Amino acid sequence: MMIATGVVLGGCGQTSYSPAPDAGSSEVGSSDAGSSESEAVGTPLTGSGAGAAVGAGVPVAAGSAAKTRIGSTIDPAALPSGSTYRNPANGRNEIIVKDTSNVAVLIGDSQSEPSYGWPRQGLAAAGYKVFFCGRGGTGFVASNGKTGNYIDALQRGDWKLPYGAPPLVVIEGGGNDAARGASDAQIVSNAERLIASIQQRYPAARILMVGTLGRGAHYGGGRRSDVDALLGRVADHHGLSFVSAGDWLTRYNLTGSMADRVHLNRQGHAALGAVFGQRLQSLGFDYADPGMLAGLSH
Repeated sequence: MMIATGVVLGGCGQTSYSPAPDAGSSEVGSSDAGSSESEAVGTPLTGSGAGAAVGAGVPVAAGSAAKTRIGSTIDPAALPSGSTYRNPANGRNEIIVKDTSNVAVLIGDSQSEPSYGWPRQGLAAAGYKVFFCGRGGTGFVASNGKTGNYIDALQRGDWKLPYGAPPLVVIEGGGNDAARGASDAQIVSNAERLIASIQQRYPAARILMVGTLGRGAHYGGGRRSDVDALLGRVADHHGLSFVSAGDWLTRYNLTGSMADRVHLNRQGHAALGAVFGQRLQSLGFDYADPGMLAGLSH
């Protein structure tokens, strides 16, 4: 027997967040507060309960909390958006998203968690809806005490990926690994486990790795810059595209747009969101509707 369960979530099984960037008094996990990325988890806002993503860059939310027991011949397309569906192909629980054609799965930490975070804004600018899997305080090795690190959280079901075939998976992070002293070997090992898992789960998807936001090696970037460079080498080894963010705070004069030592304020997020969107476009990662392209070819 298959189980289809509508749950309230934001992206992959987490509490849902409001798609409105200014909704409520909390800044979605308080990612602008605290002295390290591991301190970025706060009270989440309540997301829309409608189900499908409502626009580019917002988290894909879930439907109602009703439970439905279904047979093994169930058509996933018949399930409500946001339902949890056990995929018989891999034995994992996944979230039903009605249309994944322009969904980017974003795996990340507190840089990505806020609805106004620069990775989400960049993906939105590139034409994607965002399905977020992550949490502040996590990383390739780091966990936040509530969920595991990226690969462990996915493998044990802390976070659930969308059912279907999203065209893009973006892996961002490394800041918490740098802050907590994770070794190069640990980071590389878990990054490679994550890449292998994503490639197995979504064989047709493009994977983009985004490095660790920092000040740069010549401006006190320290371990954050080292981890950024390390992740670049991992991406290169696997033939993946990589966006280095290890010197973006100084390169784009954003050290005055910080909420704390590692987190940007809203203005900083908006500025880097524009930068990231442009970088996606320059790398050919902006979304192009296949239907529109087909029309142009005639």
